[in-house]
Amino acid sequence: MPEIVDFAPIADVQIAELQRWGDERGSFVETFRKAWFPQRAWERLQSNRSTSQQGVLRGLHYHFHQVDYWFVMAGRIRVGLADLRPSSPTFMASATLELDGEEPRGLFIPIGVAHGFLALTDATLTYIVDNYYDGADEHGVAWNDPQLHVPWQIDRPLLSDRDAANPPLREIAAEQLPR
Repeated sequence: MPEIVDFAPIADVQIAELQRWGDERGSFVETFRKAWFPQRAWERLQSNRSTSQQGVLRGLHYHFHQVDYWFVMAGRIRVGLADLRPSSPTFMASATLELDGEEPRGLFIPIGVAHGFLALTDATLTYIVDNYYDGADEHGVAWNDPQLHVPWQIDRPLLSDRDAANPPLREIAAEQLPR
């Protein structure tokens, strides 16, 4: 079993410190078990894969009905997180951390924590969610919102039209934010 550690800047975000076994033929990493995160039922699993070229920024996104578990298969990303949960002890905290395909770690992102990533190299991310895709549960906030101040360390990332149109937090109606 990997060591599951709390990511101190944001409550309920956890990192799974995974083990890699290898020899001259290659390597093996167990990337996910639902038993590692017993706080979720994990009954409706969906697994997704995202590839991004260097300089792409995806996010910030948040959900009301799903958690995310991320694992970088190849490349390196900078993950940006912002706690939008008013009941959280880390409400409005933001932070970044790096995930690298050469250093196996998984990242558990709870409901109500806005998340995104900047591809520091060409990167492939797999992520498991605990609910099937529902476009009505896809919400976004501006990646560069000064109120959230996620320290991306980039001025002009490559953004999708959707992410470029995400509003700043001050323009999002209260009922469209986590409770």
